Amino acid sequence: MRGNALIDTGAILALLDRRDRWHALCADAFRQLRLPLVTSEAVLTELFHLVGDSRVEMEAAWTFVRTGAIVMAPIDDLELRSVHTLMSRYWDRPMDFADATLVYLAKRESLPTILTVDHADFETYRIEGRRRFRILPAKRP
Repeated sequence: MRGNALIDTGAILALLDRRDRWHALCADAFRQLRLPLVTSEAVLTELFHLVGDSRVEMEAAWTFVRTGAIVMAPIDDLELRSVHTLMSRYWDRPMDFADATLVYLAKRESLPTILTVDHADFETYRIEGRRRFRILPAKRP
């Protein structure tokens, strides 16, 4: 898989919305990363759910996805057991399916860097149970 980092739903939304409080920080971090960034089908499902009924936002999301800036890493049926294990391990957070797929992909693809606005969760999650994520952008002051 190409790319040197993962990208989460919140970061994509921030990149697409100049009014988002995370926009400038995510845009700066995005420019510093080698493209494409890796994501999962679950993240894209979340993205298109959250852009909702706005055709303008839906088209902006599609434009971003189709630029090649991100690539969707497939997770096959046999790998779902590992995703389930992650969700069970972090049941007290709770870890959602999209986050679990990203933590799984971090391990499988050796990608410890993630572009996300979800610092609280990704500061808690560990790659292979021990390695911390490198989270971009830095926390908002």
